[in-house]
Amino acid sequence: MIIDSIQAAVGHTPLLRFTHREFAEIPKGSSVYAKLEYLNPGGSIKDRLGVYLIEVGLASGKITRETTIIESTAGNTGIGIAIAALAFGLRTIFVVPEKFSLEKQALMRALGAEIVHTPTEEGIIGAIAKAEKLQEEFADSYLPSQFENPANPQAYYQSLAPELVADLGESITSFVAGVGSGGTFSGVARYLLERNTAIRLIGVEPEGSILNGGASHSHEIEGIGVEFMPTFLEGLPITGYAAITDSDGFAMTRKLAREHGLLVGSSSGAVMVAALAEAAQLPAGSQVVTIFPDAGDRYLSKNIYSREDY
Repeated sequence: MIIDSIQAAVGHTPLLRFTHREFAEIPKGSSVYAKLEYLNPGGSIKDRLGVYLIEVGLASGKITRETTIIESTAGNTGIGIAIAALAFGLRTIFVVPEKFSLEKQALMRALGAEIVHTPTEEGIIGAIAKAEKLQEEFADSYLPSQFENPANPQAYYQSLAPELVADLGESITSFVAGVGSGGTFSGVARYLLERNTAIRLIGVEPEGSILNGGASHSHEIEGIGVEFMPTFLEGLPITGYAAITDSDGFAMTRKLAREHGLLVGSSSGAVMVAALAEAAQLPAGSQVVTIFPDAGDRYLSKNIYSREDY
């Protein structure tokens, strides 16, 4: 395949099938499929969002060639937006809690982005507030606001979800995926529900996130987990939430690397734990689909493949 820009390489990632041969938890005759989104050019599922946000902004006139893009991000959305923005020569400024992944910050800078830090203890809420203040300082600026912009779930409704159905048909038993902004989960879930109203929807979060109703506290698994209920989840008939411990999530992340050659981040380990638990309770012949959102190379400074405490 020959392409004329790196943006054209976003999407159409492969699905990796796991069966009873690889994981005893999967009943014979059933399968767990993982969408390998870490193989996007920017290393994560958020490449899809970045391209879509810029396209929608340009089409609506909210973005011109002179516009500065400002966004709060843990990193992957910033990388995705930066890649998309390069095609149009747009300036990008990202607000990041200071102790989030150093690798992701380095990658954003490598793509020409400017980084503004906020205190780690303020979390993503503090980063959102800072981004909104920064927007006031630039006469021609655009805040994609991934946590409330309907283009977020729509990006996955129009790209990732149709790819799943094209590969697996409309008989997917369960969709199991991490929840951060809720955009990926909501966009894919709504598309699948339109084709199979009986599909089971399992949201995955680390312990310390609030979706299961527990108290909010810090966690080491990055990329998923929320401090407030995502608006994108409203109205979805979610079957349940799986709260994964750091210990289980990191153990699975290491297993995926050492036994399966999958150099993915800790959120992928977490969703795999949840997907296996889901498959184990379903009848033989079930199809469970999950998503491996990003690559592990952006967390090497946190020793995700070698740490002894998890």
